[in-house]
Amino acid sequence: MQVKRQNINLLVDDNAMRIYLVSPDKVGKYPGILFYSDIYQLGSPITRLADHLAGYGFVVAAPEIYHRQLPIGTVIEPTEIGKIQGNEAARKTSTSEFDTDANAVIEFLSQYDEVTSQKIGAMGFCIGGHLACRAALNPLVKASVCVYPTGIHSGKLGREKADTLTRFSEIKGDLLLIFGSLDPHVPEEGRNTIKQALEKGKVKHTIREYVANHTFMRDDGYRFDPVSSDQASQEIISFLQSILSDND
Repeated sequence: MQVKRQNINLLVDDNAMRIYLVSPDKVGKYPGILFYSDIYQLGSPITRLADHLAGYGFVVAAPEIYHRQLPIGTVIEPTEIGKIQGNEAARKTSTSEFDTDANAVIEFLSQYDEVTSQKIGAMGFCIGGHLACRAALNPLVKASVCVYPTGIHSGKLGREKADTLTRFSEIKGDLLLIFGSLDPHVPEEGRNTIKQALEKGKVKHTIREYVANHTFMRDDGYRFDPVSSDQASQEIISFLQSILSDND
């Protein structure tokens, strides 16, 4: 279906956090998705992915993850310098601040007129995959998709070491984790660490691995893999629909 787009802001810790909000153009109520970018924030490769998801019947709210560090509207270029800029902004943001932002967007979605309040999910890429995993700690989140999530296995996220692995038992919703087997940022050892922690924490989860590299769903880079991206996209949509669609 066609979608409508707008930019709004939420005030979090006295900082304006821009939200790219995209939803089906057809009037109705839909599941809400907290949608996280990679380290480069809300450039067109990410907003296209958000638009695509919304077209399948979701209200998608994508925050600027570095709103405390960078001016509103900052899109980081995916270059060597951009990578430094994005990682530095992450390093200056505490885990508790990331969590506060997540809860603010989840609260917004749960009260938004176009969202079915009990149908909230999360999704993200790279650092955003890690953030989507942490969003699942919020009991309102019923389903989370973590796409090549970085730092879960090592604790790397923001200013301090993140405790994500040790808190898996708190997750009550379902997780879908998507990895690239060629991803140097989440190597096989790291993927195994995550799998073992999920099993120990008794988290309901599904893991899919593609013969692909990091950021294989980002369509502006040399690691983009159209086939794996299309397959992962369908897996993601099916997963979210199966849990969040209105089948009560």
